[in-house]
Amino acid sequence: MSVTGSRRRDQIVHLATTTGLASVEELSRTFEVTASTIRRDLARLNTEGRLARTYGGAMALTAHPEANLRQRTGEAFEAKRAIARWAATRIVPGESVFLDAGTTVGALAHELRGHKPLTVTTSSLTALQELGDVDTLDVQCLGGTLRPLSQSFIGPLAEAALEQMTFDRAFLGTDGVTAEHGLCEADHRQTRLKQLVARRSQRVYVLAHAAKLGRRPFHAWTRLAPPWTLVTDTAADPETVKALRGQGITVTLVGLGQGDGGPG
Repeated sequence: MSVTGSRRRDQIVHLATTTGLASVEELSRTFEVTASTIRRDLARLNTEGRLARTYGGAMALTAHPEANLRQRTGEAFEAKRAIARWAATRIVPGESVFLDAGTTVGALAHELRGHKPLTVTTSSLTALQELGDVDTLDVQCLGGTLRPLSQSFIGPLAEAALEQMTFDRAFLGTDGVTAEHGLCEADHRQTRLKQLVARRSQRVYVLAHAAKLGRRPFHAWTRLAPPWTLVTDTAADPETVKALRGQGITVTLVGLGQGDGGPG
């Protein structure tokens, strides 16, 4: 099958939607091009957010295309706001905190606009936009490669910056979370960054509304070493919560309108 590069990539995305998974070798045979050409196609499609990757050179294509940050902002708005308010009460003035990408962590950034002095390090453009004009906060950005769909910085430069930092608290986002596999993202560079942040933080919180529990939308995973806290809302499935707690994970259920309480 001889087609142009652009047409071939469109057809790869179509195959992802209809069949779910494909390997480099299968795609190479289908399109009659070299494996190196397919890898370049998949790398480009991954960067564009049109598919997800797996380890070992085999590329996993997903039938669940990743929504961009703007599309996700309105989802579960009240739950995200309640989770963000709860998370803001954990933070003690003078601490150093890390804010990940994602809409729920972005809601936390908004809550911190009125907070007392803090050092805030982030990989998120959303957080930078929320906090860039707040005089009481020392805001730092990791830098690195901008991932347009998540509006976040990832990659080797971001990872290198983390080597010079530690945090009192880290607040991470996720596209899905399960007891079996941990945190799910569309890109392995995202999960790698979460791993590194968690290792350099005294306390780790994952902020995820109830619909994300038990979800497996993509093929990039990381399992954080306990202890860490999953903060979700009261609509969470009880069996999923039980399974997560069985893995040594603290699960906090936040009701709509909740969010007060002291640091801890």
